[in-house]
Amino acid sequence: MTPSSKKASPAAKKAPAAKKAPAAKKAPAAKKAPAAKPATSKERAPRQRTASSRAPAAAPAAPPDPTRLAAILRLLEERYPHPTTALRFENPLQLLVATILSAQCTDERVNQVTPELFAAFPDAAALWKAPTPELERIIHSTGFFRNKAKAIQGACKKLVEKHGGEVPREMAAMLELPGVARKTANVVLGTAYRLATGVVVDTHVRRVAARLGFTAESDPEKIERDLMRLLPEERWIDVGHQLVLHGRALCVARKPRCGECPLAPHCPSAGTLGDAGGEAAGE
Repeated sequence: MTPSSKKASPAAKKAPAAKKAPAAKKAPAAKKAPAAKPATSKERAPRQRTASSRAPAAAPAAPPDPTRLAAILRLLEERYPHPTTALRFENPLQLLVATILSAQCTDERVNQVTPELFAAFPDAAALWKAPTPELERIIHSTGFFRNKAKAIQGACKKLVEKHGGEVPREMAAMLELPGVARKTANVVLGTAYRLATGVVVDTHVRRVAARLGFTAESDPEKIERDLMRLLPEERWIDVGHQLVLHGRALCVARKPRCGECPLAPHCPSAGTLGDAGGEAAGE
């Protein structure tokens, strides 16, 4: 007799549970790159300017009509009949050196320094070969003495090597000298040689010319071009000096003395800048 059922096979052994794979280690967070330092002025790429982003050019000043200009020139001539520089000099070289020294310095201070300077070093060769510490000592009180000493010696070296120690009479040759720009060249050529090569533009001329409506420019070379177009060539030298003198005497920077100014009836700025009244003139 066959068995009605077979014995049940023993229960299959449970397979061991698979071991959990170890959790993957978290990758370390990437370090933040340090913020880029702002570019220095040397590293910055030049900014591209479009036509629409350009600042508009200054509008030219309306030139004074001939009648007003003639009146101003006549009054300047009456008040300053023999205009010249306040710097003391005996020859073109001395004037050149004194003008270099006058940058950011009063003419009075320069005049205190130059007698000792020219007694010690009387010509271009002597100034070129002067011991730099001694030169700097003498001109120290004029300010920026190291730069001025370098300019004086560089200019004198060029004068000796290229012009026989003499100050040239041409603008182009003057501008080749270290430390010499158009203002200095115009002072020397106009005052020492009476050559009308342009108009001296210093801080006084710049201020007075703008107040008189002679120019709307701020760049000295553009102001000079405006004045050269406006003024008769034979007046370039004297008017330059006259505007300097007027800027020192009456048309001072902070409180112009409009109440005492003979040009006031012809000046578009008269009475608009604050009259100094009886205060001391000069700057």
